[in-house]
Amino acid sequence: MSASVHELPSPPPDAISSLTFSPRTPTHLIASSWDNTVRYYDISKAHLNPGGGQAGGSPEVAKFVHKAPVLDACWGDSDSEVFSGGLDWQVRLLNPETGSERILGQHDDAVKSVCWNTDYKTLLTGSWDSTIRAYDPRSPTPTTSTIPQPHKIFSMSTISDKLVVAHGSRSVFIYDLKNMSEPLQQRESSLKFMTRTVRCMPNAQGYASSSIEGRVAVEFFDPSKESQARKYAFKCHRQTEDGVDVIYPVNAIAFHPVYGTFASGGGDGVVSLWDGAAKRRLRQYPRLGASVAACGFSADGRYLGVATSNGFEDGKENVPGDLGTKIYIRELAEGEGRGRGQTN
Repeated sequence: MSASVHELPSPPPDAISSLTFSPRTPTHLIASSWDNTVRYYDISKAHLNPGGGQAGGSPEVAKFVHKAPVLDACWGDSDSEVFSGGLDWQVRLLNPETGSERILGQHDDAVKSVCWNTDYKTLLTGSWDSTIRAYDPRSPTPTTSTIPQPHKIFSMSTISDKLVVAHGSRSVFIYDLKNMSEPLQQRESSLKFMTRTVRCMPNAQGYASSSIEGRVAVEFFDPSKESQARKYAFKCHRQTEDGVDVIYPVNAIAFHPVYGTFASGGGDGVVSLWDGAAKRRLRQYPRLGASVAACGFSADGRYLGVATSNGFEDGKENVPGDLGTKIYIRELAEGEGRGRGQTN
């Protein structure tokens, strides 16, 4: 099978803040946006028809309108559970199947990051009010705890019993979800500039983080000296333009669920695929017409979703209409995300 790339119809009209495939259904996708919405797509219903469904229909299955821009959204334990948060400070549970929604709680400032931990059946939200809040969505009083943080939260990611929290101060806290009264580890980011995003490895051994200064760091949870010696950082998403080296922010990181390799998306409009274990780039995809705002792999690793939006990296207020906010679906060729030495 050869790779193919399709543009998804009906993207949000404003900048996309997150793009996430369902952990269960490879063709189900959610996008949160600065247009105050969370949109739920079934890409098998689109003209691209990668999932074998009837071509020609609209891929947008459901849309939820919030009171302010939505900064993040994630899936819960089923495709009928989606959680969201944003500049209205509220944390919502959305049901795309029925169209219903429920407010689970509220922060005292914007909700920057939302993530669902499957093992502990817990929703975790991070806010610019410098707190993490945990929720049990099945409880009539969903908020179970509030954990103060030293600074604004910029990004969070969870896997197994770990929660990684990246702050505005370049500090990174690692929590054990069995006891969140204090961090298991407190680290300073390996990156010299502001953290853009953090994502946990599928094997729960560590995480990757990115910065506004064109770098990605790969780190490991094990605090032993031997394990910490394996961490590293590298430069990426840099372009030579008119003889000048231009450095772009790395806005997005997504791990391949099967191979454990990862994709990075930058303000240069480029998505690159990396083999973190071998410390090498596997491939670099053609430059897109606008900044890569978010990306994610489907649960089976067959599709890579990429959202582009005007990131203002070039100092221009507007991107031409045919180059601005887009959602692209790349159907990966056989073995396209495979790292060096991997056979399946």
